[in-house]
Amino acid sequence: MDEPALIAAAQGGDREAFNDLVIQYQGIAYNVAYRVLSDADAASDATQDAFLSAYRAISQFRGGSFKAWVLRIVTNACYDQLRGRKRRPTTSLDADPDSDGGEWDVDPAERPETYVERQELGQTIQRGLETLPVEQRTVVVLSDIQGMRYDEIARTVGTSVGTVKSRLSRGRRKLCDYLQENAELLPARYRLHDGGGQAASAMNLIAEWIADWLGLPLLRRRENKHE
Repeated sequence: MDEPALIAAAQGGDREAFNDLVIQYQGIAYNVAYRVLSDADAASDATQDAFLSAYRAISQFRGGSFKAWVLRIVTNACYDQLRGRKRRPTTSLDADPDSDGGEWDVDPAERPETYVERQELGQTIQRGLETLPVEQRTVVVLSDIQGMRYDEIARTVGTSVGTVKSRLSRGRRKLCDYLQENAELLPARYRLHDGGGQAASAMNLIAEWIADWLGLPLLRRRENKHE
């Protein structure tokens, strides 16, 4: 059964159809929640709460991007988590969260030293994400980690495309500043030296580094940005 049919069946009360939708989106939902919250248990709670909310509200879905609709509920659940508790420091960033349907599969031919380098890069980027205001962090996650288009992100966070672009630009610049200030945490080839020049290209630089971290061709990221 294709997605529109599953949605229609779920709106008619078919729990198996809704469970199939959950299976399809639970990976990306958890990944987004983890990147926003930086806490595995909180991300699991937010993901579970989001799907319960989605089940109760599925009759209100009126078409468009179901992915954006689901992730809007997920991001709202994350915001609820952040409002309801004081941020506690992340105890470990060594393990990546589950990926969305295998999108971040690793090449089995990858050299061990390359894998270690990517892990170091990812841990430092994640720490940098934690320093961003949540609105900026969310759009960076949705754009540069999940590869969503600007219009999809706008629907997900409930704002305009212009606001998404502004938040993304500011978030990337702040993330770039964090990485420059903490260069000793980065693998050697990612360390920045020319602050002014690098800041001017923060948008491309951060996208490239995240693509490296996730083992993705950069072109795959850029192709998804067109509105």
